[in-house]
Amino acid sequence: MLEELWLIPLGFIAGILGSIIGLGGGIIIVPVLTFMGFSPTLAVSNSLFAVFSNSVASTTMYARQKRIELSLGWKLGLMAVPGTILGAFVSSEISPDIFKILFALILISSASYIFLKRKIEEKPIDVSRLLLVFSAGASFFAGIISSLFGIGGGLIFVPLMVVALGISMKRAAPTSQFILMFASFSGLIVHSMLGHPDYYQALLLSIGAFAGGILGARLSLEIKENKLKIIVIIVLIAAAIKLIIDSTGIF
Repeated sequence: MLEELWLIPLGFIAGILGSIIGLGGGIIIVPVLTFMGFSPTLAVSNSLFAVFSNSVASTTMYARQKRIELSLGWKLGLMAVPGTILGAFVSSEISPDIFKILFALILISSASYIFLKRKIEEKPIDVSRLLLVFSAGASFFAGIISSLFGIGGGLIFVPLMVVALGISMKRAAPTSQFILMFASFSGLIVHSMLGHPDYYQALLLSIGAFAGGILGARLSLEIKENKLKIIVIIVLIAAAIKLIIDSTGIF
C-alpha cells in the first residue's frame, strides 16, 4: 500500500493545473496512470474521483472569489449527466490501443486549446434559444468525453463558454470547475456500479487533487500563464506522442 503513495503528489500536481486551466486534472492523471501500466478503465475511473475532489475544492475557492456563473453552470452540468452515463458503459468495451489513440487526440486538442487560449476573443454574453440548444448537445458530448476518458469535460466546456456564450476567460475556468462536479460525480457513480475503480488508489489521488485545487484557485489570481502554458503544452504533446507510439508499436 505504501508503494502507491506516489498517487498523492500526482493528484496534487494535476489538481493545480486542472484548477488553473479549467480542463480538469484528469488530463494529467490518465496518461500517467496509463504509462504506469494501469488499464484504461481503471485509470479513467480512478481519475474521475480525483477530478471530482479537485472540482469541489476549486469551486469552493472560486465561489468565495465570486468568479462562477452559477445559473449557467448548473444547467450545463445537468445536461452533461446523461452523456457521462453512456461514456462509462462505453469505456469498458473499448480496446486499450484504440483508447490510447483517441486519448492522444484529446491531449493534442487540449494542447491546441491552451496554446490558442489567449487568442480567443471574448464577446457579449449570448444565451439565445439556438445557442442553448447547441450548448445542450455540446454538454452531452462533454459528458461522454468526461466519463470515457476520465478528464471531466473541461476541454469542451471552457471553449464553449468563451467562444459561443461570451463568458470571460477569468470566469469560464472557474465555472468549468463547477460544472465538472456534476459530470465527474455522475461518471464515478456509474463506474463504481460497474466495478471499475480501485478505491484506495482513487482516495490517494483525490487527497492530492483536493489540495491542488485549493492552491490552484489561489494561484490563478496571480500566476503568469505564459510559462505555465508552455510547460503544460510540452507535457501534453509528449504524452500524446508516447500514447501513439505505444498503441501502434512503432518502436
